[in-house]
Amino acid sequence: MGPVISQRAAVVADAAIEILADRGMRGLTHRAVDEAAGLPPGSTSNLARTRAALLELTLDRLTEREEAALSDVMSAIALDAPAPDVAALASARPTGPDTGPVSAGRAAPDAGPVSARPGSADAGAFPLAGLAAVLARATYDAITVHRRATIARYELAMEATRRPELRTVYDEIGRRYRDPAVAMLAAAGAPDPGRQGRQIVAVTEGLIFDAVVGAGAVPTLDDLRAGFAEVLRAVLRSGEEPPASG
Repeated sequence: MGPVISQRAAVVADAAIEILADRGMRGLTHRAVDEAAGLPPGSTSNLARTRAALLELTLDRLTEREEAALSDVMSAIALDAPAPDVAALASARPTGPDTGPVSAGRAAPDAGPVSARPGSADAGAFPLAGLAAVLARATYDAITVHRRATIARYELAMEATRRPELRTVYDEIGRRYRDPAVAMLAAAGAPDPGRQGRQIVAVTEGLIFDAVVGAGAVPTLDDLRAGFAEVLRAVLRSGEEPPASG
């Protein structure tokens, strides 16, 4: 997890998030943030002097809020085994090229041993139903409860494609979401948790994007839970299939 920002910085960044959701990137100015936050003129400039600094602060705060929301989801879902600490998993560094924080077949940090064989739909420290429930609830909340924050994140994502300095920050934050997914899949016995964890995150992001800014309808929590269970079942059983010929 990144550094915890100060209370004043949180007020400024929260106002910036609301402005991004309402007016987009063009509406985000230091003066607009001062007004939205109810602060004296110049307060935002004193905290983040440049536009780049304001964007980075907003992204840090947005990530802090999303990580807290994910932790709440994981705490609320009744798993058969203790859920991993999101911050601990997110801080883990990859041990090999392109593998995420763990290598295939190894247990995730703080997740306990993986005793079942990879590829089994019932394998590992995390039951499939529990994993599906976590992913479904986090996705549903991003679409509904945290919809405005999700829109603000998309605004920042687009801006990051034009600002290399913000791209670096955005990519590092993205790793903090992918690494826990990789770690949980490794603990569940996925045969290739690095690749498959990133794909699960991509599926999740696609569902959120489609429902929030695309043409898709808002899925029900039950639909999301069933859908993720199907995807996870296929992922965890993929190790049982022989490699493709040719």
